[in-house]
Amino acid sequence: MTLDFSLQIFPFELSLSKPGQPFDKHRANGANGQTRLMATALRALWLVFGVLCSSAGADTRTSGHVYLSPQLQALQNDPQRNPVALWQERGQGLWQAQCVSCHGSMDSVKGSVASFPRLSADGKTLVNLEDQILRCQQRGAAPASTPVQATAPSSTAGAAALESDSVLSLSAALHQAAKGERIQVALSVTASADHTAQWQARLSSGERLYQTRIGRMNLACMHCHDGKVGTQMRADTISQAHPTGFPIYRMAWQTLGSLDRRLRACYSGVQAPIPSAGSADLRDLELFLKVRANGMVLDGPSIRR
Repeated sequence: MTLDFSLQIFPFELSLSKPGQPFDKHRANGANGQTRLMATALRALWLVFGVLCSSAGADTRTSGHVYLSPQLQALQNDPQRNPVALWQERGQGLWQAQCVSCHGSMDSVKGSVASFPRLSADGKTLVNLEDQILRCQQRGAAPASTPVQATAPSSTAGAAALESDSVLSLSAALHQAAKGERIQVALSVTASADHTAQWQARLSSGERLYQTRIGRMNLACMHCHDGKVGTQMRADTISQAHPTGFPIYRMAWQTLGSLDRRLRACYSGVQAPIPSAGSADLRDLELFLKVRANGMVLDGPSIRR
């Protein structure tokens, strides 16, 4: 049995726009409260169903590790040579110095790592893990005795801040601690109607971006990552684009980078205007990709070509 994990299995709120169609605000809001409640219940059932089917061997989704060359797989699996270890060690030190007094051990928040991106408290912004780390650093300390919480990133956060050594080091260490956790990106069942509508709008936007042709090459994400999986493009083997392995040490970069940076590199690859770091489009795309990967196991940080 082959399962279709696309969001189009839902006949109402999660049946998202087709390419080229405008976003239907009334549809995103749902016809009424009962429809929103039913959509929330189905989202939870979908996640559970995905996990159960994955454990039964029916899930055909694959990690990007599958598409690495034997040489890169060997580097990935060798802790003495894997360059990601440098960031992991720095991140562990930063956690002990800056974070442990509020958040406790990394093990205590590893489940939280698998649940980003999230809506901010006011429901207006999508926040990924690097955004949250940066925000915690900027305010000096997180609320005591609480898990990592979603808050709106600073308006001054750009590529340099989001890709800084300290942010990436903490992200690498947290993802290492969360390795083996299943991705669980979903809206809280207690979310308000306004938050539900915003979540649906952002999720729909992410799917639309995934399906929209862009750039001089006139390609959409789906043309490569759905239609050309396993084929070669510019010496890379095209993967299914499930973001289970971030942050990544990309050999072409000779450094660690976030999913935000990798998505911007994809825009560059198809010769399209590149969104600014932390932009709403990049967060919408990340949300769609993470929900698309719900139930898959986190296996980063990773090596990539």
